Amino acid sequence: MKTFSYRDRESTLDSLENRQYDVVIVGGGITGVGIALDCVTRGLKTILIEMQDFAAGTSSRSTKLVHGGLRYLKQFEVGMVAEVGKEREVVYRNAPHVTHPEWMLLPIYKKGTFGKYSTSVGLKVYDFLAGVKKKERRKMLNRNQTLQREPLLRGKGLMGSGYYVEYRTDDARLTIEVAKKAAELGADLINYAKAESFTYDSNGKVNGLYFQDVLTGAKHCLKGERVVNATGPWVESVIDLDCKIEGKSLFHSKGVHIVIDSSKFPLRQAVYFDTPDRRMVFAIPRNGKTYIGTTDTEYKGDLQHPTATEKDRRYLLECIHFMFPDVQVGLGDIESTWAGVRPLIRQEGKGPSEISRKDEVWTSATGLITIAGGKLTGYRKMAETVTDLLCKQLSAEGVHCKGSVTKELRLSGGDFHDPENYYRFVQEESRNLEKLGVSLEDATSIAAQYGTNSRVIAGLIDRVQPLSPLPLSIKLILQYAIEYELVMTPVDFFMRRTGTVFFDMEWVHKWKEDITIYMAECMGWNVEDRINYKKALEESIRESVESN
Repeated sequence: MKTFSYRDRESTLDSLENRQYDVVIVGGGITGVGIALDCVTRGLKTILIEMQDFAAGTSSRSTKLVHGGLRYLKQFEVGMVAEVGKEREVVYRNAPHVTHPEWMLLPIYKKGTFGKYSTSVGLKVYDFLAGVKKKERRKMLNRNQTLQREPLLRGKGLMGSGYYVEYRTDDARLTIEVAKKAAELGADLINYAKAESFTYDSNGKVNGLYFQDVLTGAKHCLKGERVVNATGPWVESVIDLDCKIEGKSLFHSKGVHIVIDSSKFPLRQAVYFDTPDRRMVFAIPRNGKTYIGTTDTEYKGDLQHPTATEKDRRYLLECIHFMFPDVQVGLGDIESTWAGVRPLIRQEGKGPSEISRKDEVWTSATGLITIAGGKLTGYRKMAETVTDLLCKQLSAEGVHCKGSVTKELRLSGGDFHDPENYYRFVQEESRNLEKLGVSLEDATSIAAQYGTNSRVIAGLIDRVQPLSPLPLSIKLILQYAIEYELVMTPVDFFMRRTGTVFFDMEWVHKWKEDITIYMAECMGWNVEDRINYKKALEESIRESVESN
């Protein structure tokens, strides 16, 4: 297996001057890496650069659901419901280790947004449009059945609920698995590489770009037949490096989530509920925590470091108190937060919650292809659309392109003939990891999270640092992140390879020093590097736990 490590990053950077690519992609979120995967599987020489870490922007800051778009049915976006519903199943089939069915309650109240009949019909239409499997089709529950599944719900005015399936995911790990698959098949992907300016041919068409290695300050040049701008909230900034496109502008909408320990908010069942201001909010149990979100407000701040304000936190606490009146939580009970910025196509006269999440693709006069909008669930279809356009253009110039295969392509770690095989695999592989000296609990967690890549992790047993005080389970996943997941900093590991900054802050504080030392020794950091990376981690932790 081709590795995906800091050493590969260095060798790629050293050889750029001698390479000519078919496609250069700017942006390493789920859309960008999805395009990279589709391009490389069609035989195109592909490179992607990302100014931060992969998934550092919106793609690690979502509600962490690969969902079918029920809310869009309410807005009569029937086509979007059908498309993302079907794509949800594709993601699950190709990556069952990072996509898991999650039954969701949609409570129905007197004088609420949803009535019994409209909810029943709506969910039935949703099942049909989204192509929902028979065993996952909606059920209608009465009041008692609803409260049995979630006793914390507000009882006053409760009439019953709709009960349907969404898919829970780890958005950052999904992005990483797509990136790893693209790299495995031959694409070059470089994180911490910031585009600075474009290059042009004699006809004024964009044919490459200059970028800076953020970690070293070194400048590099990339040459490619086509350049794609898939930078999410930064789309307009990249367009401005080229030329301004009239008639297209983004609306940056901030979404915030808060995390509370289940001892304070013991939610049994995921709930999707409407708020007093007629918005929809999720409350989801996950690994001993409950997280709630999201907000939907215009954002004009720092795109790299969006944070949850006290106002954001209080709003979500009010949502909890409204729907779960017996849950007595306050600002001091919030363990962590995350804030993400959605890049929406601006629509005059519409508020943040009303703007369509539909993606759009357009091309500048210089040939720069830009994609904006869209959703996590629809990333593969968005990538296919962009790659179809690339292939049409390149084929006219004599470049041979194959057809898209990503609909059936298993992602890294997802090499299962059928998703149902995943559960048996976790049981078997956890026992194999246990034989190496990993506790059964940790072994099960590794097998569940990394899927078929857990076999690669087990094979690193002789490569881990023997003198490190870290438990073997942490050594193994850290060594794997260094050698196979292009982790470059402690922040990458804690936020996007493990997600522990969001869901296990106690673990972060316990192991952050030893993990930083381990990475420093593996990757040859000097004292200054170690100090700077440690400061960056502390700042990320602070952003997650403090409001402003």
